[in-house]
Amino acid sequence: MLKLRRFLSTILSLGMLLLITGCSKMEVLNPMGPIAEDEKQLLIDALCLMLIIIIPVIILTLLIARRYRASNTKAKYSPNWSHGTLLEAGWWVLPIIIIAVLGTMTWRTTHSLDPYKPINSKVPALNIQVVSLQWRWLFIYPAQNIATLDFVEFPVDTPINFSVTSDAPMNSFQIRQLAGQIYAMNGMKTELHLIASHTGDYAGRSVNFSGPGFADMTFVAHVVSENDFNTWVQTVKKGNSILTLPAYKQLALPSQDHSVQLYSNVAPDLFNHIIMSYMGPDMPNMKMTSGS
Repeated sequence: MLKLRRFLSTILSLGMLLLITGCSKMEVLNPMGPIAEDEKQLLIDALCLMLIIIIPVIILTLLIARRYRASNTKAKYSPNWSHGTLLEAGWWVLPIIIIAVLGTMTWRTTHSLDPYKPINSKVPALNIQVVSLQWRWLFIYPAQNIATLDFVEFPVDTPINFSVTSDAPMNSFQIRQLAGQIYAMNGMKTELHLIASHTGDYAGRSVNFSGPGFADMTFVAHVVSENDFNTWVQTVKKGNSILTLPAYKQLALPSQDHSVQLYSNVAPDLFNHIIMSYMGPDMPNMKMTSGS
């Protein structure tokens, strides 16, 4: 029994050590926004509920194997035993209760953490349109009439409304420390709402395999103060790079070039035209106009 206790203590210590040393890289367990925080709590609650079954099963497996080993002649031998009412009740009732609790918890959080659900805030939301390319991410700011490639910036403590589509194979969009993932699909628009509670740089990436460039299909989400964001927008608008229709068609070609690009002006209603291009044989003609 002493050896068993030492073994279990060693396994537990190693597990805790792995968790501690991996915290800096385990982005899901290091949330920087209320949505990601709630998702982390759901993960922990579900894990704890499941461990109520898993831990006793593991311990009993080890104890039974030790007690009824061939060399232990003191163990009671009951070859005709086949039923125990108390045991039957335990391994049926307890799992049923846990499944019911998990089901209720999942049902509630599925609605409260719905990615389409807007975030209640006194601060006006910022709309950002996301286009999954092959293998890059294009971000369009419709109100500011600017765009970025493989880089997105937005203010802290401000609700962000992402509208997501794809002009390439189906993909999935995620900023792990801020929210869950949402699919990017051709001819469709999905939505993801999030809010960052801390400034900083957060890793975003594709989380759906889409070909040879998938592994490097990443971007940086730069969260800054509202004043810094406004200053950044004005700086981008002073640039000379314009996302015209020909420029976009060139940008949409498969590429593993992940250099950040900033566009001071965007073709009118580009996001909706990308979606509608899958409804007919050709993308509607668009003319570039100057932005504000």
